[in-house]
Amino acid sequence: MHPDIPVHAGDSASAVLRMGQTGFDAPSALLARFGLQLQRVASGEPIPGSFWGDEEAGIIGTCVYARDDTPVHSLLHEAGHLIVLPPERRLDVHTDATDSIEEEDAACYLQILLADELPGVGRDRLMADMDAWGYSFRLGSTRAWFEQDAGEAHHFLAQRDLI
Repeated sequence: MHPDIPVHAGDSASAVLRMGQTGFDAPSALLARFGLQLQRVASGEPIPGSFWGDEEAGIIGTCVYARDDTPVHSLLHEAGHLIVLPPERRLDVHTDATDSIEEEDAACYLQILLADELPGVGRDRLMADMDAWGYSFRLGSTRAWFEQDAGEAHHFLAQRDLI
């Protein structure tokens, strides 16, 4: 089921884990494993390539942009979009990675897996943050989708040797 990606869900959204809390070193190393770069944007500056604007991460080519106030889930989601694309398609990306529901679902699934690679994050925290931010899945929560309804996303990633 394709998730509805959020517009901020209120007070609980303010409690999500932000890049300034986790730092940029571990996420930079993680993205580098997939041939991506993480570019830190100065506080208060617009984030290049941000589809949602505000503090949401942005993507242009093989670069993911984030500020200290960018939610970790946003960074991982946008990175996931680039990771699921074949490398030859990545350079054409600017702001909006795909119109494909399969790729969107795979990016959601992958962001959860990638959270386990970041110290102090992990899938449990990331799924809670996704729910707090307002991601919407037909089973009611990110965890329920991930555990019970994401078989196609898992298959998509497995076919491409991404999991």
